[in-house]
Amino acid sequence: MTADAASPVDTVFRADRVVTAQGTVPADVGVRAGTIVSISAYGEGPPGRVVELGGDEVLLPGLVDSHVHVDEPGRTSWEGYASATRAAAAGGVTTIIDMPLNSIPPTVDSAALQVKREAAQGQCYVDVGFWGGAVPGNLAELRPLYDAGVFGFKCFLLDSGVEEFAPLNPAELAAAMAAVADFDGLVIVHAEDAGVVGSAPAAAGPEYDTFLRSRPAEAEVLAIQAVVEAARRSGARTHVLHLSSAAALPVIAAARADGLRVTAETCPHYLALAAEEVPVGATAFKCCPPIRERANQDLLWRGLADGVIDCVVSDHSPATLELKLPADGSFGTAWGGISSLQLGLPVVWTAARARGVPLARVVSWLAAGPARVAGLTRKGAMTVGCDADLVVFAPDETFVVDPGRLYHKVPVTPYAGRTLSGVVRRTFLRGVELSGSKPRGRLLTRGDA
Repeated sequence: MTADAASPVDTVFRADRVVTAQGTVPADVGVRAGTIVSISAYGEGPPGRVVELGGDEVLLPGLVDSHVHVDEPGRTSWEGYASATRAAAAGGVTTIIDMPLNSIPPTVDSAALQVKREAAQGQCYVDVGFWGGAVPGNLAELRPLYDAGVFGFKCFLLDSGVEEFAPLNPAELAAAMAAVADFDGLVIVHAEDAGVVGSAPAAAGPEYDTFLRSRPAEAEVLAIQAVVEAARRSGARTHVLHLSSAAALPVIAAARADGLRVTAETCPHYLALAAEEVPVGATAFKCCPPIRERANQDLLWRGLADGVIDCVVSDHSPATLELKLPADGSFGTAWGGISSLQLGLPVVWTAARARGVPLARVVSWLAAGPARVAGLTRKGAMTVGCDADLVVFAPDETFVVDPGRLYHKVPVTPYAGRTLSGVVRRTFLRGVELSGSKPRGRLLTRGDA
């Protein structure tokens, strides 16, 4: 199928089903020095040690999660590099990109990026890259951060929940986008309108409906409209984070039709969980923007199918038990964030197969899509020249989610007790199996990944 199929390799991965860029096929995947060097017909690969998959297993490219809050240093009790990346590896995620908050200091200048890198060094079981942050007053720091290797710049349009990472007002957003456009960087936006959220009834008590009303769908629509207009004026590449409101899909589609470089992501919880199902006081389900109604969920799936939504990422955002599960079960006081780094593939696959969506399509949303948005040219695809980040996946095997078996530092998940389809049996990083005994991940910089 590809060149270089005759030269010896380190390892040949042989499977009846290999998810490649050309489709799911029986194939031999040749790996040399950590790189995919050949994809051949089944049984016709080059000489080398053979790893043969079972008949119930599928070989996937390693997944990419470009939206992960690791929180170290500063809030390491919430999550850390060792725990987060072990969870990622167990879930078939071989590359993560760490958000610039909720760590202290946030990644808003080059010195803070160096602190992050020093904290992560030697702890990572998978490869880790870093986003920078755009906050009031750090305009002059954006280009140095970009030159230091961040993959882009995150900003908020309303309170982020932590005082170290303030939101941008419309003028500051316009200035940040113009500055980033000068070097063709990427601005990624938590897009909820501060005015709409500020005028909505405040969340209080254990009833989920009160929280849902506090973050109206209109807040996302208006904010995304503002982001699109700022992108139109500046020419900046722009990415909409964790889209939960399907009402904003026409805004994104229209922007693309106009030639704007606007992309969008959604998350497993928006595709698998519905507002109607959230139990009273179940603050493990709280996230911002919120999980919305089942009818809205159906439209998000359509947005993925139509290509308006580019990828699916976790927005893994844990907190301590005390913050996430307050004694009174109040959605007003609980921390907003869902831990799912280890579970993203089975969560999305379980929901997708019920809708008749093939596994290869799911993998494209969880691997190639995030890699493309972030500019990770060697990741997320079963293609010659890419890193040999590979996952052995049993799509028909089921399991019940036990929070105690997750590697996340804080064992809280809204999926607890759910039966999911799809088990990650083995994960390889650059051709080497990850056992959990030795961190093998590298720290990535933009341009070398």
